[in-house]
Amino acid sequence: MAPGEKIKAKIKKNLPVRGPQAPTIKDLMQWYCLNTNTHGCRRIVVSRGRLRRLIWIGLTLTAVALIIWQCALLVISFYTVSVSIKVHFQKLDFPAVTICNINPYKYSVVHDLLADLEKETRSALKSLYGFSEAEPRKRREAESWGSTWEGAKPKYLNTIPLLIFNEDEKDKARDFFTGRKRKVSGKIIHKTSNVMHVHESTEMVGFQLCSNDTSDCATYTFSSGINAIQEWYKLHYMNIMAQVPLEKKINMSYSAEELLVTCFFDGMSCDARNFTLFHHPMYGNCYTFNNKENETILSTSMGGSEYGLQVILYINEEEYNPFLVSSTGAKVLVHRQDEYPFIEDVGTEIETAMSTSMGMHLTESFKLSEPYSQCTEDGSDVPVKNIYNAAYSLQICLYSCFQTKMVEKCGCAQYSQPLPPNASYCNYQQHPNWMYCYYQLYQAFVQEELGCQSVCKETCSFKEWAMTTSLAQWPSEVSEKWLLPVLNWDQGQEINKKFNKTDLAKLLIFYKDLNQRSIMESPANSIEMLLSNFGGQLGLWMSCSVVCVIEIIEVFFIDSFSIIARRQWQKTKEWWARKKAPPSPGLPRGQQGQDNPALDLDDDLPTFTSALRLPPALGTQVPGTPPPRYNTLRLETAFSSQLADTQVPDKP
Repeated sequence: MAPGEKIKAKIKKNLPVRGPQAPTIKDLMQWYCLNTNTHGCRRIVVSRGRLRRLIWIGLTLTAVALIIWQCALLVISFYTVSVSIKVHFQKLDFPAVTICNINPYKYSVVHDLLADLEKETRSALKSLYGFSEAEPRKRREAESWGSTWEGAKPKYLNTIPLLIFNEDEKDKARDFFTGRKRKVSGKIIHKTSNVMHVHESTEMVGFQLCSNDTSDCATYTFSSGINAIQEWYKLHYMNIMAQVPLEKKINMSYSAEELLVTCFFDGMSCDARNFTLFHHPMYGNCYTFNNKENETILSTSMGGSEYGLQVILYINEEEYNPFLVSSTGAKVLVHRQDEYPFIEDVGTEIETAMSTSMGMHLTESFKLSEPYSQCTEDGSDVPVKNIYNAAYSLQICLYSCFQTKMVEKCGCAQYSQPLPPNASYCNYQQHPNWMYCYYQLYQAFVQEELGCQSVCKETCSFKEWAMTTSLAQWPSEVSEKWLLPVLNWDQGQEINKKFNKTDLAKLLIFYKDLNQRSIMESPANSIEMLLSNFGGQLGLWMSCSVVCVIEIIEVFFIDSFSIIARRQWQKTKEWWARKKAPPSPGLPRGQQGQDNPALDLDDDLPTFTSALRLPPALGTQVPGTPPPRYNTLRLETAFSSQLADTQVPDKP
C-alpha cells in the first residue's frame, strides 16, 4: 500500500463512524451495540474481561432463541379454535323419523322368484349340517355328494360354488355340488365369526369368485357356516331383485296401511298420509314421518312421551324370508329432513311384543371451515358427485364415491344404494363379472385404497339426536285380552288376520326436554392478539419493542447489505482500473510533487487532534513556518519629504 493510502486508512480509523457509513460489518455491529436500546447487546461491547463478554453473548443468543421459539409457537397455534356450549330453551322442530320392516318383501309374493335359490340353499344346509338326520357324520361324508343333487344341476351353486376348506390342505377345497376336491388359487380372504363353527375348528365354509376368464379368483372363507350361507344367499338375492322393476318391488313390500296400525303425534291422531314412501333396496318400503316433502315441519310444544310420536307397527313375522333375515322387528332412524336415511348402517332395531321408548336430546354443532379444519359447508368443494337426492354428508360422499368407482370398473352399480346417472344395477345376465368385481372393489374401499376417504370431508354444521332407549313388555298379559281384539276390529279392512302380540311392536319417540345444546367453534386468536403476544415475548426476553425490531432489520439486513455491496463495488472498480491502465515499460515512476503524501488531501478532512499525529512523509521535507526576519522591524523613512500642511510648527 502506498504511504498516502496508509495515512488515509489511519485517519479513517480514528474518525468517528456512524451507522451505515461504517467501513466494515464489525464496525457496524459495534456501533449498533453501543447505540441500541435492546438490553444485552451493549453489555457485550462495554463489559470488561473475556469471560464476562462470553456470558453476555450466551445470554443474548439464548434470549433470541427463546423469542424465535415462542413466536413460532404463536404462529403455529394461530389457527386454533375455542369451543363454546350454549343451551337454548325453546320450541323445537321434530326430526324426520324413518321406519322400515326388517323383512323387505312379503315372502308369499317373492317366493316364486326365489324358489330355485331356496331349494339349493336348503340342499346345501342339508349337506353341511344334516338337519334332522340321525346318521353319524362319517357315514354322511362317505356317501356320494352327488346323490344330494338329484335331477337338474343346481344353477346358483354352479355359478358361485360353496366350498369346504380344511386348514391342513391350504390349496384345496371340497365342492358342495360335486363333492370332489378342487384346487384353489388366488387370494384367500377370511372373515372370522364367533357364531358357530362348521364341524370342527379346522374346517371353514366359503365361496370363490372369479373373473370372466377365470384367470383371477378370490376366495372368501367364514369360520361360521351360517355367515357363509347367508352371504352366499344375499349375493344371489341381490342379483335376482336387481332385475325386478321398481314398481313391482314396491307392490311386493308392505304398504303404509299395513305397517302402521295406529299413530299419534303431540297428542293428536295421525295416519299414513303423514308418512312419505321411501323404497330401500335392502329393506323394501320404508316410511318417513315429518319429511321435507310435507308442507310444514312439525314441532313439539313440550317434552315427554305424550308429546312425541307414538306408533304401533304390524311386523307380520309369517311373511319373513327365513334365509335373508334372522331377526324380527323394525328399524328406526331419526335424521334431518334433508338428510338421506342410511337405515342399514345407523338404524336402531326395535323388538316385537315390546314397547320401545326413545328419548331424544338435540345437539347442533357448528365448526369453522378452512384453514381451521377440513370441513365443507355444502360439499361444493369436494370432487365427488352427489348421487343422492339429499343434502351433503360424509356418508353420502363415501357411498357416492364407491358407487361411481364401481360403475367405472364393474360397469354397474351396487344394488343396496341409489343409482348413479346412466347406470343400472348389477345382475348376472348383463354383468356376469360383477360379484368378483364388487368384492375386490369393496376390499380396496375398506383398506382406503380407492382414495374416497382422502377426498371426502365432514360437514361444518350438523345436528345430532342423542337417544336414550328403554324397553317394556307390551302388551301386558292383562291388557292383551282387550287390546288385541280392538286392534283387530280397527284394522279388519286392511289386514284379514287376527293380531298376535309377537306381530306387533310399539314405538315412542319424543324429546326428553326442550333443551337444545349448541356447540360452536370460534377463532381462539386474532391478528391483534398475535401482535400483542409478539410484543410480550420481545419485552420479556430482551426489553424490545417494534421500533427495535425495525432497527434490527435495518442494521442487520439493509446496512449490512450496503456495506457488502459497497466493498464489492470498490473491488470491481479497482479491478476494472487495473485492467484498463496501459503498461509502463520505462523507468519506475518516481514521486512527483503531487505525490507527496502530506499534500494528498482526502475528501474526509482530518480533525485537529488526528492531524497532529500524522507522520512525516518519507524522503521529503515537510515545509514549515519560516523564522521571522528581524530587520523588518527597523524604522525607515517612508517619504523623503513631508508635505507642508502636515508639518508640525517649531516652538518659539
